[in-house]
Amino acid sequence: MTVSEILSLIKEKKIQMVDFRLVDMPGRQHHVTIPAIEVDEDMLTHGVAFDGSSIQGFRGIEESDMVMRPDLATAYVDAFTAVPTLDLVCDIYDPAGVRYNRDPRFIAQKAEAFMRQSGVATEAYFGPELEFFIFDDVRFDSSQSGAFYQLDSSEGNWNTGKDENGNLAYKVKNKGGYFPVQPTDSQHDIRTEMVMELMNAGIRVERHHHEVASAGQAEINFRFNTLTNVADTVLLYKYIVRNVARKYGKVATFMPKPVYGDNGSGMHVHQSLFRDGHPLFFEEGRYGNMSETALHYIGGILMHAPAILAFATPSTNSFKRLVPGYEAPVNLVFSKGNRSAAVRVPVAAVTPKTARIEFRTPDCTANPYLAFAAMLLAGLDGIRRKIDPTAHGYGPMDKNIYELGADEKAQIRSVPGSLDEVLEALESDHEFLLEGGVFDRDFIATWIDFKRSTEVLPLKLRPHPLEFQMYLDL
Repeated sequence: MTVSEILSLIKEKKIQMVDFRLVDMPGRQHHVTIPAIEVDEDMLTHGVAFDGSSIQGFRGIEESDMVMRPDLATAYVDAFTAVPTLDLVCDIYDPAGVRYNRDPRFIAQKAEAFMRQSGVATEAYFGPELEFFIFDDVRFDSSQSGAFYQLDSSEGNWNTGKDENGNLAYKVKNKGGYFPVQPTDSQHDIRTEMVMELMNAGIRVERHHHEVASAGQAEINFRFNTLTNVADTVLLYKYIVRNVARKYGKVATFMPKPVYGDNGSGMHVHQSLFRDGHPLFFEEGRYGNMSETALHYIGGILMHAPAILAFATPSTNSFKRLVPGYEAPVNLVFSKGNRSAAVRVPVAAVTPKTARIEFRTPDCTANPYLAFAAMLLAGLDGIRRKIDPTAHGYGPMDKNIYELGADEKAQIRSVPGSLDEVLEALESDHEFLLEGGVFDRDFIATWIDFKRSTEVLPLKLRPHPLEFQMYLDL
């Protein structure tokens, strides 16, 4: 949209407030709201000043003046504000008008530009599948004198004996939540309203359903798009899902593993490359009808997977989900059908234009701009270096991994087991991210230090409630 079109939209929709939004390094959105009567062509063109020292991962207090400039194509009439409000996603600049190197959205845009400059492809399409939980109650605390969390869901399998002034039963069994109809699927109408709001926002939704876990696990799938656009969509998707849940008096969370003993929530990421409208991942007759380009892309993803996960599974909670021996996609292999493989090649109802790979290890704690950029750069590195995944021992693995003998299992590499380990992997393997100046050493060093100091170390320093059960009497 043009500036004049935005100003016309403000008049047409009787917009009273305009929300300027940015995303910080971890992936949380922040906003400043300005009365619409104060928004003019100059502001929409040159942006709004803000304090960068108050945003996680940005600048220190001695150089805090920054500017957010709206990308007018992201305009969204907010469905959750009391007065008509227009939301605009912004790019970050320094006062001299230079793009800020730690702006996650800038990194995503640079990744797409580098891909085009490389001559490999002109479009990279990403289709993430976000899973989440909808809870009725979430409480937690962590202090010097104690720590706890408590969550609840009316459909949780632990509530079959609860006095609910008439328990209506039909609770979701442990790992029994995949595709049941109502009344077992008690959240159909909530998800449908989420879908309607997503569609009203211009997001093309393909389907929604209850997911495997008890206690309100859900999935709503939307159509793929180019890298930066789909990362924008992920943030808008989360905003809509959380606010519809709140409207119903519930809490939506994208934590990978909030419920002990049941399935966690992932973000499987479908990916494909095109050159001038021509699909590059399809070649009939090869394994999974995958072209050599696609297999090299897979090789890059699997070879760099430990480093990618520093951005794609970037929370301590991520590794409560990524545990070997379960259905989690921890195995660094590719496969046509094995859903415990890190990379799956979809083969059902695939045409040349829908041929793609699916990286199943990521989760929704990822900042989508950074995670998708890292995946694309890894795949491009695989294509440039012609990394053959089979030659490097990454499969294909079409057997049931759980039924393999000990010797065969020992040959399959797994993803690292903690956030600390993937940060170490990023330290030792990040040259592929520096190609084309997409990431830089300052950003990577800042990311590693930020994650260690604000997430890894604080968790290490705190006693866990389970430790009292295990060790109090020793």
